[in-house]
Amino acid sequence: MSQSQFRVGVRQRILPALDAFRPELVLISAGFDAHKRDPLAQLLLDEGDYTWITEQLLEIAYRHAGGRLVSSLEGGYDLAALAASVAAHVRVLMSV
Repeated sequence: MSQSQFRVGVRQRILPALDAFRPELVLISAGFDAHKRDPLAQLLLDEGDYTWITEQLLEIAYRHAGGRLVSSLEGGYDLAALAASVAAHVRVLMSV
């Protein structure tokens, strides 16, 4: 799956479903093993994709949950990619 396919899928399916559900709390299972450098991944994502999806989920949290969002670190097996992806994710969370 390419980056653009990932974003299209999120825009067309996941974000509308979250808006329809109107969550009172957004929980993120923050796994980074979909990174293009990760040996287990085939999604080919990069730090920009993790920044983008975090921004989208944060918008959902503010729109429906009063900004309530919890992120729990999961996996990632290329340590350099994991570090860069986590940093991108946390930068977005710290920007509010």
